Amino acid sequence: MTVFAPQDLFPQLAEWVANLDDVFPGKPIKDSVWAFAQIEVGHLLALAVLGGTSVLMNLRLIGVGLTDEPPRELHRNLAVWTWIGLIVILVTGILMGASNGERLYTSEAFTAKMIGLAAGIILTFAITLPATKNDGALGPASRVMGVIGVAVFLVAIWVFLQAKLANPGLWHVIMAGGLIVLFAARGLTRIIYLGVMAVMIAAQQVMTHVVIPADAFDRLDPVNKGFAWAFALVILAFAVVQAVASGRDGRSGFFVKGMAMASILVWVMTAAAGRWLAFA
Repeated sequence: MTVFAPQDLFPQLAEWVANLDDVFPGKPIKDSVWAFAQIEVGHLLALAVLGGTSVLMNLRLIGVGLTDEPPRELHRNLAVWTWIGLIVILVTGILMGASNGERLYTSEAFTAKMIGLAAGIILTFAITLPATKNDGALGPASRVMGVIGVAVFLVAIWVFLQAKLANPGLWHVIMAGGLIVLFAARGLTRIIYLGVMAVMIAAQQVMTHVVIPADAFDRLDPVNKGFAWAFALVILAFAVVQAVASGRDGRSGFFVKGMAMASILVWVMTAAAGRWLAFA
């Protein structure tokens, strides 16, 4: 039995989930040779639209990317696409769940994805859109919702860590965080960051390809997990340093920049969890 799959959190829904693909709309989708694939394509495209618009606006809040335009201009051009992406994701997600309910019901990664989706919605609509609309300024209510969104995001990460066979997907989140800090860092901070990352990457490659045999999984797994934590902590440390150092740039202070980074990572994690649904 899994530990954090929906079946463990909501066991009373087992019979209802089992019948989803026998009624509308699950049954016609399941019986079709093409419907599920087309809906899934729409779901992925919507995720790309929603995540992409969020990334562009959040990078601007951090101070990189489309810096020639003020944040409010990006909001004017992208906000409607953010709403469209969210609506399509929800509709296509419901349709896929109706035709594939039992598979998702037993998936730990699905739990992580749903919690991540909730965090992404909170951060996007409480932080990203209001902050870009007001050129980096946020009201007290948005700040409170931002803290809640990050807390939900951390819960999603924790669940993803427990998802057997799927938790390697968190490397996507770590790599995304590393790239964000690389783009956001400036001057000497970027040089030091690149040097530290290069040393850590080289050390991991030596340990997992030279020191430890390729088939010694009982030794490789702890080492890779240790490096994952080390990378995450180093990236977080440099992110904090960069956010504090650039806090006076424009109206986006330390809090907004930190929330913007979290808003990007939550969509990466949600996409990664969806990618790993086949494994957990």
